[in-house]
Amino acid sequence: MVNYPNGKKHTTKDLVTKQQKHSKIEYGKRGMSFEEAIDKTNHYYITHHIAVIHKKPTPVQIVKVDYPMRSKAVIKEAYFKTPSTTDYNGIYRGRHIDFEAKETHNKTSFPLQNIHLHQIEHMERVAKQGGICFLLVHFSRLEEVYLLPFERLSVYWRRMTEGGRKSIALTEIKNDGILIPYEYQPRLDYLAALNLKDESEE
Repeated sequence: MVNYPNGKKHTTKDLVTKQQKHSKIEYGKRGMSFEEAIDKTNHYYITHHIAVIHKKPTPVQIVKVDYPMRSKAVIKEAYFKTPSTTDYNGIYRGRHIDFEAKETHNKTSFPLQNIHLHQIEHMERVAKQGGICFLLVHFSRLEEVYLLPFERLSVYWRRMTEGGRKSIALTEIKNDGILIPYEYQPRLDYLAALNLKDESEE
């Protein structure tokens, strides 16, 4: 049994069903989820010695464990802890890289409620130390993925905290971000998009 932060209890079957619902979404003819595309891209980066980037595991607090056999342990009850940082981190060209990946079914904007304050604060700390931070946004109904640099994300976050709109318009993301096309290998070459950003600033 797994308990979520709101205290509601779910069976292991409920958890598997929920995970399958989110992980087996078909995007056009691509046949894989947003997260799977990123994972395959990261694997490509590692095997081709381009970068070392991994998804951080979701922290879980185990509460109850049964031992039906000496060699086996079965988790009966656990809680998902609230993650304190971002989804992915690693190293690229000698620099720390740290980013969050989010998707939305909205066609015209990205709701900032999908990001948490602690994630913004984490990326801000990393950026101040010279790390590379950004947000990958997947518009699932449009089948489009954009890289939004943290310096632009922080502007929209500040706008919200000062009473402005609570989302980033797609037109703003297109203007401030970089479209990442789906390809064969790597699947979502977000580092190429990052390089384009750096070249445009030179």
